[in-house]
Amino acid sequence: MRYLMTTKPTDTAPDERLYAEMGRFIEELTAAGVLLATGGLEPGGILVTSSGDEITVTDGPFTEAKEAVAGFALIEVRSQEEAIELARRFRRIVGDGQSVVQQVFGP
Repeated sequence: MRYLMTTKPTDTAPDERLYAEMGRFIEELTAAGVLLATGGLEPGGILVTSSGDEITVTDGPFTEAKEAVAGFALIEVRSQEEAIELARRFRRIVGDGQSVVQQVFGP
C-alpha cells in the first residue's frame, strides 16, 4: 500500500540535530525499501481550474503560508498502521506541527 505523507511549515528553524536525525531516518527508510520519494514544495504553485470548456491558469500562492504543504514523503508499507507509525516517528523528530497521511490508489 502506498501512502503520501505531507507536512505543513512551522516557525521553528531546523538545527544540526534535526538534520542529523532526519538524515538517519531517511537512510533507514530508503535501505528498507519503504521510502519511494521525498521532497519540499514551493510555497506558491499554479492553480489550473476547469469549468465547462474554459480552463483558467492562476499563479499562487493561494493559502496562508501556514496552511500550505511544505514537504512530502511517498512510502510503500504493508498497512495503514505502519504508515501512521512512520508519521509518528517523523513528528517526534521534527517536533510540533501537522502532517497528513493519505493512501495513494493506483499502480
